[in-house]
Amino acid sequence: MAKSKYHLHLKGYVGGYDFDSDYVDYVLNRNPDTEVHVLIDSLGGSLATALSIVAAFRNHGNVHVHFVGMNASAATIASLGAKHVTIDSSAMYLVHKCSMEFFRWASANSDKLADIIKEAKQMKSDLEKMDANVAQMYADKCNKSQDELLALMKKGGWLTAQEALEWGFVDEITHYDEDAAPIITDSIAADMASSGIPVPAQLASQVQPTPLLSRFIEALTNLFKSNSNSQSDMNPNNQQQEQQQQQQAPGASAQQETTTQESTQQSAEERITALEQAHREALAAKDTVIASLQAQIAELKKAPGDSTSHVVEDEKKENKMSERSSAEDYCDTFNRAKALFDSIG
Repeated sequence: MAKSKYHLHLKGYVGGYDFDSDYVDYVLNRNPDTEVHVLIDSLGGSLATALSIVAAFRNHGNVHVHFVGMNASAATIASLGAKHVTIDSSAMYLVHKCSMEFFRWASANSDKLADIIKEAKQMKSDLEKMDANVAQMYADKCNKSQDELLALMKKGGWLTAQEALEWGFVDEITHYDEDAAPIITDSIAADMASSGIPVPAQLASQVQPTPLLSRFIEALTNLFKSNSNSQSDMNPNNQQQEQQQQQQAPGASAQQETTTQESTQQSAEERITALEQAHREALAAKDTVIASLQAQIAELKKAPGDSTSHVVEDEKKENKMSERSSAEDYCDTFNRAKALFDSIG
């Protein structure tokens, strides 16, 4: 199938301008008596939009969805109303449990905490219902039980095209010449990490950090890599290889052990130093912003006129919001980077 024959190209965020349910309805309504070919390449997004597209595809009755690249979450749900679903041999497929944004940045007394807990319990109940609904939709497509699909959604993890076919998510694997292999960019990797979507191990080497975060992420990489090394030491195959090497060169084992310990200690100190430096730079940037805002407030206090007081109060509010935003940005960057490298490891 040539690209020119696709009636719809749905890419990017499900619910965004390039994956919009209104446009899907528009194209389907213009082609009521013909097979509509849809290309999907998306990491997901809004469940509400995905469910609307499912209904639109099902009501049309003759939609062919073709997956390329990396497809996850709401993007996979959107295809469930199609009559026929294909996937390129190099594409990947992921299903996972539903999620909602939940964040609190404030001190709270016992009453406030009770309200937050109540809200969290309601969100949990809503998410469990969404998971059950989506799992049943997947199960109907795959001819499997709802419990099997819930277990897969809880486990997560990327499926190859062959695995997606074996599960029953797709009907056919294709080898179209124009279908490109999936590529991971730094922005995509960051979005995946923030949404709890792991980066496939075979594509992790393609991720490049942004210039502003490169030093910070490099420090985190070195720090978290030590955890991966510790886990790899527990691999029986690795232990067997080490035993064989020791048997082949028994005289050198003690010297190698000493060298390894010294190297490990030195690399650990270097990682800690790099992480501390990145932390200091982030705090320095925050202090610079605060100092700049304080200077602006001082100038406003000197200005004449009866409106000075409320201007100063507005600036104080903005100053507090800026401090909070800066701290949130730092924490968010740290958490996203950690999640990214935990998933890579």
